[in-house]
Amino acid sequence: MAKHPNLLNDFLSYVKINTRSDASKTETPTTSGQTVLLEKLANQLKRKNLENVHFSDGSFVFGTIPANVKAQLPVIGLIAHVDTADFNASNVQPQVHRNYDGHNLKLNKTTILSPNDFSHLKNYIGDTLITTDGTTLLGADDKSGIAEIMALIDYLNLHPELKHSEIKIAFGPDEEIGKGADAFNVEDFGADLAYTLDIGAVGEINAETFNAAEAKVRIQGTSVHPSTAKGLMVSAITLANEFENQIPARERPEFTEGREGFYFATNWQATPDYAAIDYIIRDFDKSEFKHKKDVFIEIAKQINQKYHANRVAVTFKDQYFNMAELISPEIVNHAKVAIQEAGISPTIIPFRGGTDGSKITFKGLPTPNLTNGSENAHGQYEFASLEAMEKVTDILINLVKA
Repeated sequence: MAKHPNLLNDFLSYVKINTRSDASKTETPTTSGQTVLLEKLANQLKRKNLENVHFSDGSFVFGTIPANVKAQLPVIGLIAHVDTADFNASNVQPQVHRNYDGHNLKLNKTTILSPNDFSHLKNYIGDTLITTDGTTLLGADDKSGIAEIMALIDYLNLHPELKHSEIKIAFGPDEEIGKGADAFNVEDFGADLAYTLDIGAVGEINAETFNAAEAKVRIQGTSVHPSTAKGLMVSAITLANEFENQIPARERPEFTEGREGFYFATNWQATPDYAAIDYIIRDFDKSEFKHKKDVFIEIAKQINQKYHANRVAVTFKDQYFNMAELISPEIVNHAKVAIQEAGISPTIIPFRGGTDGSKITFKGLPTPNLTNGSENAHGQYEFASLEAMEKVTDILINLVKA
């Protein structure tokens, strides 16, 4: 009998539910599919005999596994998100490939998952891989994490002799659009430390994230009929190009890695009369993060001076901050030991993004991230390895045992 017999079937059932979040909505969760999965998970937790299963503030599903030791031990939290990214998530049809041989995987007639494009596929030779059918994402980000937490619960129920502290479980919405953790109630959750589970190869620990902000650039032009435009027209499209061309060329996502930050234009709408560009700004270093904002302000100032009018306006909205300053070495070391006990070499790397843990940490609950074993997130080439998910589950067992 497999060590985690429900892991694969649970995972397959989760990914078939469309939980794509929607940044244009104001309610939480932003989509009904997320509510469907959250209710399913709440019912599963109740059937698995967790205590105090409830919707906290109408958003996160919380549940408690009571401690089975008398010693006063830290209460550990485990957190995963139910939503998927801004990519087709309708009618997900997961494909299970047994004993992967290291060659191309044909997802459909025209879409190939190839180690020539994704060399890390070679790390999974011999594994059972779960992929998309080439038309949707898979949703392993973060339904792998959900399935692994459920597998941990099953294991603890089957092995009452394994001594553990009190464990808090949380499944939440809207992580992909950066707003779910706004509704996370730290006091209600009741953990002393926590770990999110999110994308990445097995054994990685992310105790550092970007500082992140959204920048909105709004440009007012003067539209005049082109036949009489000389000396009168000021095209907002031209000004938008001027603004974009002054962004440091090598500080865009396609040229950066590791601890390097970036500027990234995520949306651009322009007519001669008016232009709107939305950017995201990212950097691990606080001073460099501020500098990137200052670059935008200076570009706007120069263009306004050139055209003798306040045509360019820039506003910022901070999204999350680097958790590193609030994560203690003890919390990271606890995860390192759990990974090592699973026979894996831990790797501590800065996470080039944000997790729910970024915001939750700044709410007072230190919450680094442990990777869930899935790769190629947010598109049709996403995949997960069953064996990787089993290893992550073993890490969680080591993490919570007394």
